[in-house]
Parts: sequence; structure tokens; C-alpha cells
Amino acid sequence: MKANSKLFKGSQSIILAACCYGMLGTFVKLAYKDGYNTAEVTISQFFLGFIVLFIFTIISRKSVAAVKAPQENLKSCVKLIVAGTSLGFTSIFYYMAVKYIPVSICIVLLVQAVWMSLVVEMLQKQKQPEFSKIATVVIIIFGTLIATDVWHQYNQINWTGVAWGLLAALSYTATIYSSNNIELGFPPIKRSFLMVSGGFITVLLVFCSSLLQGFSFSILLNWGILVALFGTILPPLLFAKGMPLTGMGLGAIFTSLEIPVAILFAHLLLNEYVSVGQWLGVLLIIIAVILKNIQIKNHN
Repeated sequence: MKANSKLFKGSQSIILAACCYGMLGTFVKLAYKDGYNTAEVTISQFFLGFIVLFIFTIISRKSVAAVKAPQENLKSCVKLIVAGTSLGFTSIFYYMAVKYIPVSICIVLLVQAVWMSLVVEMLQKQKQPEFSKIATVVIIIFGTLIATDVWHQYNQINWTGVAWGLLAALSYTATIYSSNNIELGFPPIKRSFLMVSGGFITVLLVFCSSLLQGFSFSILLNWGILVALFGTILPPLLFAKGMPLTGMGLGAIFTSLEIPVAILFAHLLLNEYVSVGQWLGVLLIIIAVILKNIQIKNHN
């Protein structure tokens, strides 16, 4: 009973993280429209996220007079930093995909992390996932295809963008795995800070030349704040809190709520047309996630 209560609370944290991530595609498109590039968006996101989480870590150390846990050694910190590189790669790959293909197609590709995570969990646990998980994933993928109107947008697909999108899905799967398996004994704030540090290092290594070639620091005062808040501050904290409670496969299912949020924000802020059929697809995804939550809650 207590375990199912934790499972339900964990699912709420992941749903909030997914909603945050769902907004990012629209914010990035708007930043691109304002003349900023991928390097400026990504570096500003991780720089501001790093600073804010560093401050949170210092404050939490002072406010909580806790004894240092045995697992909080240098080796454990390095493991989390290395694991955090997946955060950096996910942002880089996803933002590159957004440059080449519509946000709705990018979301279709990113949601492949749902079934990828189930496969990883199956290999990790050496057993087949529960039927209810498989059924929910099938419904979500079907709803995704309807919601993104992928059939009508097929002729717009740029295969370079598809490649970036699939790389983003693989990297996102690695992030979900790390959030669920690596150094769970760390406090969520410190764990998030170390993982974002790894992402920040990755982004700096990839885009270091951009800092010397007319980097526009003005992004730090506008779009950088939004992409940092919804990309590197809230989601890692929520994942660190929720993933250990839900498990990798179930947690990945709840991340699919990124899709309706992304489509809604693209419609409201980018004026992208959304048909009745697409709204039905969005509704199908939401219903699948709600039913899964009700199933968890009813087992309390």
C-alpha cells in the first residue's frame, strides 16, 4: 500500500517534468525566430541551470544539517556527472532536429524513448514488461501518430532532422535510465546539480568555438531564462524525485505527456494549425496516462 502511494507520487513528478519538456520546442523555435542559434540556446540553458542548481545545492547544505552519506564520495559524483552528459546530448540533438523538421515530427521521434525505455528495462530485469505497460505504450504511440498528423506531414520530412531526432530519443532514454538507476542515495537537488554539470560540460565542449565567434549573450536575459527553467532546472529535479519511485518503463510512459503539451504550446504561441483529428490524438494520449494513474491509485 505504501509502495503504491510512492508510485503515484512519483508519477506526478514525472508528469510535471514532461509538461516542462513539452514547452521547450516552442521556446526554441521562438528563439530561432529572434535570430539566436542552437549554440546560444543550449549554452544559455545549461549555464543558467548550472548557476541556479549550484545556489540551491549550497542553500540545501546550509539549511539541512545532515551527515554526509557514505555514497557521496568523489567516485559517485563523477558517475553522476558522466551520466548527466545525456542531458546535454538530448538538448543538442533535439534542438538540431527542430531546425530541420516541424516540432510535431520532432515529438514523434522523441517519444520513441517510451518503447526504448521498456526494452532497456526488460533487458535490465531479464523479464517481459507487464501487459498493461505494453498496452499503454501501444495506445500512446497510436495517439501520437494521430496527434502529430504524421501522414500528412510526411512529404515535409528532412531526413537529416529525423537522424537528429532519433539520436535525441536514444539520449533521452539514457537520461531516463540514469534518473532511475544511478546513485539514488544522493539528495535530489545535489543529484540534479551534478547531472546538469555533466550536461553543461558536454555543451561547452561541443559549442566551445561558438563562444569565440560572436556569441550573443543577450539570450541570457530572455529565452535563456525560459529554456533553463523548463529544461535544466525543474525537469532534472522532478526526474530525480520521481523516476526511482516509478521505475524506468512506467516513468517513460508518463513522459509521453510532452506530446500534447508541445502541440498545445505550438498552437498557442506559434499559431500552428491543429486539426480535430490531432486534438483527438492528444486526448487519446491524455486518457492513456490518466487511466494508468488511476490503476496505480486504485492499488493503494
